[in-house]
Amino acid sequence: VQLQASGGGLVQAGGSLRLSCAASGRTFSMYPMGWFRQAPGKEREFVASISRSGGSTDYADSVKGRFTISRDNAKNTVYLQMNVLKPEDTAVYYCAAANIITSDRYQYNYWGQGTQLTVSS
Repeated sequence: VQLQASGGGLVQAGGSLRLSCAASGRTFSMYPMGWFRQAPGKEREFVASISRSGGSTDYADSVKGRFTISRDNAKNTVYLQMNVLKPEDTAVYYCAAANIITSDRYQYNYWGQGTQLTVSS
């Protein structure tokens, strides 16, 4: 499966943004999906994951209550709605597909190219 993330940009602290990740192929619904992010000089970290059906989700503590992951299997797309953004959310955001719902980045086999989010204070 090929993934294409989009929707990043520059936003002020406290603002909102929605990232999208479009997948190619007809097998999108077979994959649990995740969002990760990587800030300069830091390791790539887990943000959120969602099960194949969308019925189960998981979040990093740092984004819980502010971010929402969702998916539309008919559109082969996974979303990350981000609210109450903080400067520390600044990073390149990546979507990824795995075989199980997990926060472990090493379990993800397919990665999108990343989209930059910058949150100004």
